[in-house]
Amino acid sequence: MSAIRFFFLLFVFIGIVAACAVAILLSVLMLRVLPVLILVVLSCVVFWWLLKKAGTALPPG
Repeated sequence: MSAIRFFFLLFVFIGIVAACAVAILLSVLMLRVLPVLILVVLSCVVFWWLLKKAGTALPPG
């Protein structure tokens, strides 16, 4: 049982590290390539608009 828990936590740790690496690489890519930055901002605006339309958006501020 301890080995199963160890492998589970190992995969969780690897997933967290991979997600952080992707976030850092995407941030660097956004700074180097302007269309990627525009796409990310546009996708955030569309997501906010969909949340607002669904009535679950957070108030600004």
